[in-house]
This record gives sequence, structure tokens and C-alpha cells, in this order.
Amino acid sequence: QVGREVKFLLQHIRLEIANPYRAKSQLCGLEHHVVGQDGGVNVTGLLLIERPYPRLIVIGANNNSQGRTVDIGRFTDLRKTFLALNGNQVEGDLNPSSDTKTHLELYKAFPALGGVVHTHSTHAVAWAQARRDIPAFGTTHADYFYGPVPCARELTPEEIEEDYEKNTGKVIIETFRTRGIDPVHVPGVLCASHGPFTWGKDAAQAVYHAVVLEEVAKMALLTCQINPNAEPAPQHVLDKHFMRKHGPNAYYGQKK
Repeated sequence: QVGREVKFLLQHIRLEIANPYRAKSQLCGLEHHVVGQDGGVNVTGLLLIERPYPRLIVIGANNNSQGRTVDIGRFTDLRKTFLALNGNQVEGDLNPSSDTKTHLELYKAFPALGGVVHTHSTHAVAWAQARRDIPAFGTTHADYFYGPVPCARELTPEEIEEDYEKNTGKVIIETFRTRGIDPVHVPGVLCASHGPFTWGKDAAQAVYHAVVLEEVAKMALLTCQINPNAEPAPQHVLDKHFMRKHGPNAYYGQKK
């Protein structure tokens, strides 16, 4: 049974990740926002998961050398590791990414997620290091995030010592649940002193949200520089822009 599911998953990856018009094009966009000034995307800043089956995920292998980059043109050749949602490895001979436990926690807590990305993009990290939510200053933000992008609390020394990566996921989940945030309506978070995680219905959308999050983080920083006392956009403006794209009566864009 697992063998059949893995084969289906491999086929799905070829369609979803290797499609040059979807995830690959988004990776090229992300390349300009994450450390990759040498023509690649820093693997430590880009983690992809696909989950067409609820019991299986695929994640890039862990890096042994810091600063290793991925040639966008050869992205589809990356070796990947297959895991069940309990963390057991079912395919692949390389160690999975060190952030795997964080991703697993998010998948188990938020069933709508089909892809997760973690980057260290400059402006999003700046907000995370400032330990501040990214305010919803305008309509660009509201087109994708229905409210501020939250910054999760710092992990305690005990949480770090117990299981840093797993508890990173748990703190993200805690943030959304205690603040009543729908992870579908706000597809991203900042981890204090660390950086952003984004997600979506699949890996392509998760990567796209990572690009958008970096842009709104930059816009918010510029807004604060121009006017340190800037207030978030009026709620009725935020409501209109988010709901016309994502609400039950959405009408923005093409339907076919």
C-alpha cells in the first residue's frame, strides 16, 4: 500500500513542483528575495512539502554544508525524502530536513495545508527579529493576509532543550489558536528571532505566499519609516480586498 502511495506521490510532485509554470516560476521569484544572490535559492531558507495523501509527505534532504544553494534549472533533480505524518521515513536514503518536525506539527494541526515553506528572507526576518506582527497597512497585504501576520512568542529554554523543531511548530499552532486566527485566511507566521513560515493548498501556493510575505514585510517597513505612527488600514477596506478574492462571493480574477 505504501509503495502505491509513494508512486502516486512521485507523479504528483512531477506535476506540482516540476511544472515550470507553477512552483518553478515561483521559485525563480523567491530566488530574488532569499539569500540567493549567487543565482540560487539557499536550501536552508527554502523547504517544500507536498501532501496529496494525508499519510505521506515529501521534504528536501537535510544539508550537510551551510550556504549550499540550489540551481533553479536543476531544482527537479533534488533528492527528496518521504515520510508518514508520524515522522517515520518510508522512502529515500537521506536524512530529512532538520525542520521536518515543525512541518509535521503544522500538517497535523491544520488539515487544509498542502504545502509549507520556511525562508530567511530579509524583511520578513527583520520583523521576526523585532518580535513584531506585520501590520495590515494596506490592500496589497489584505489581498493575501486577512489581518496582521502574527509573530509567535519566543520558545522557552525548556522547549528548546526538549525538542526545538517540534516545539517551534507547537508555538505556531498556539499562536493561531489563542488568537483565533484561521490559517487559511492568514497563510503565514513569523517565529520570533528566527524567520517566516508560509503555507498553502500545495507547494506552489506556499512558495507564492513566501514571496508575497517578503514583499508586504518590505512595504510595512517602508511605511513605518515614512510614518512611524502609521495605523493599519480601516477594517472595511481590508474586508473588501480580502473577501473579493477569497470570500464566499469572491469575484476577483478569472474563473476559468
